[in-house]
Amino acid sequence: MLIRHLSRALAGAALALTLAACGAATTSAPASVAEPPTADTMMADAPTAEAMMADAPTAEAMMDDHADAPTAEAMMDDHADAMMADAPAWQQVALTDARSGQSFTLADFAGKTVYVEPMATWCSNCRQQLGNVREAKAQLGDNVVFIGLSVETTISAADLAAYADKQGFDWTFAVATPDLLQQLTEAFGRTITNPPSTPHFIIRPDGSASELMTGFSDPQAILAMLQ
Repeated sequence: MLIRHLSRALAGAALALTLAACGAATTSAPASVAEPPTADTMMADAPTAEAMMADAPTAEAMMDDHADAPTAEAMMDDHADAMMADAPAWQQVALTDARSGQSFTLADFAGKTVYVEPMATWCSNCRQQLGNVREAKAQLGDNVVFIGLSVETTISAADLAAYADKQGFDWTFAVATPDLLQQLTEAFGRTITNPPSTPHFIIRPDGSASELMTGFSDPQAILAMLQ
């Protein structure tokens, strides 16, 4: 009888323990779930205006980058240098300005139109033709360069300058060297060395040259060929 009571007591205790365990499992808190970030959290994590300004390139840095970029003037200079390097040999022969004594070449005027008049101080036809050139030049700007090229290779620069001043020819005059005359003869023919035929030619802005022209050209004809 005692044994039966003990068995029932033990069974009751086991049942009570089982129920207690189930209750504990039922009432325990569910596993935590990550909450979405709030607006305050997002604002806190976002870079500040000061940080963004610190990372942005400064005006000075942008100016430095701009300074490193080639300017339009530099690009034009590079283009002119390339044209000079490609110019024919006769355009690269050194000449001396009879008035200033400064050295130059015909290729130095790359990018401009150059009117060249081979001449001689003793040639009356040359004086007449150069008079027409003077009238045409007065109507043109600085983009056209005029060169009086003496085929008298033995005349002094001082005598050539005095001749140009006396006649009122206010553009560049130079004495051709024998080497230049030889190269011009090869390029244009022997007529270029005959002043009374009033030879003249044009070098275009791209460095190419016209054919040799002879005879008198009035001011309007000169303007037409240069414009």
